[in-house]
Amino acid sequence: MIHAYAANTVGAALEAFEYDPGVLKDQEVEINVEYCGLCHSDLSMLKNDWGISRYPFVPGHEVVGMIAAVGDRVTTLKVGQRVGLGWSSHSCMHCEYCMSGDHNLCLTLEQTIVGRYGGFADKVRAHEEWVIPLPEAVDPAKVGPLFCGGVTVFNPIVQFDVKPTDRVGVIGIGGLGHMALRFLKAWGCDVTAFSTNPNKESEARELGANHFINSRDAKALESVTNSFDLILSTVNADLDWAIYINALRPKGRLHFVGVVPSPIQAYVFPLIAGQKSISGSPTGSPITIAKMLDFAARHGIEPVTETFDFSQINEAIAHLEAGKARYRIVLKH
Repeated sequence: MIHAYAANTVGAALEAFEYDPGVLKDQEVEINVEYCGLCHSDLSMLKNDWGISRYPFVPGHEVVGMIAAVGDRVTTLKVGQRVGLGWSSHSCMHCEYCMSGDHNLCLTLEQTIVGRYGGFADKVRAHEEWVIPLPEAVDPAKVGPLFCGGVTVFNPIVQFDVKPTDRVGVIGIGGLGHMALRFLKAWGCDVTAFSTNPNKESEARELGANHFINSRDAKALESVTNSFDLILSTVNADLDWAIYINALRPKGRLHFVGVVPSPIQAYVFPLIAGQKSISGSPTGSPITIAKMLDFAARHGIEPVTETFDFSQINEAIAHLEAGKARYRIVLKH
């Protein structure tokens, strides 16, 4: 039996829950969970914000732990390895997207907490292709959030061939944005942080920002017109996107990894005139996750975390829901 924490109804408190996972499939891996990040996506799923949750619901998709068992056909992993597991848990491995290395775009992609039980448990299972070994140089107590939030902001750097000479803006200095600052600084970019909170300037600079813009200051926003090769939006708020499109250089890109609540409105002419783009992306493929972990290990990059015991799980959820997390929460056994 697997012992977990589950919500029995929409938005309910998590309670002790156990289930029989059945026989381990031949290409599955079972992980003894040591740590698991608490992500805002867990909160969205708990509340069924996206209409895809099933109850009892076991959250948890930023898992770090030791492999306890492997299926008969698993060839890439072994018992006793420390590994991580993120948002995705299986992809078909034969479609055009999987075969070209874009497993995260697989049309039959399975998610760790959608239609199955996640990592807020003593054990969790996934197919071997999405279970990633940890480099020795990363801290297992902190690395969990990289498997969702981290790769979400790292993936565009790889996908769009961001160069060390590029000027990049990051909107929002929170759970996603603070990791984006650290990655982009280490990548070599000239990085500008946009925040509605001017009190975050000092911390944003410590995290890697070369410049800081108070996004409530119209003159400050106007001063960066025609400045950026890429602007990465990590927020879940509606903004005046025309201002940020205006801040792009020709061929610049406004890219969304945060889910804004309303449709994005933009005039087409500035896009055509400057050959600019608006785009979005999900998390990354297994190879991108592995690259991110290697890069993080080389440069000593880790998320800023707060730690709670699993016994404090509902307290941790309330802390996140109140907007008090600085900046990611990790649960530990």
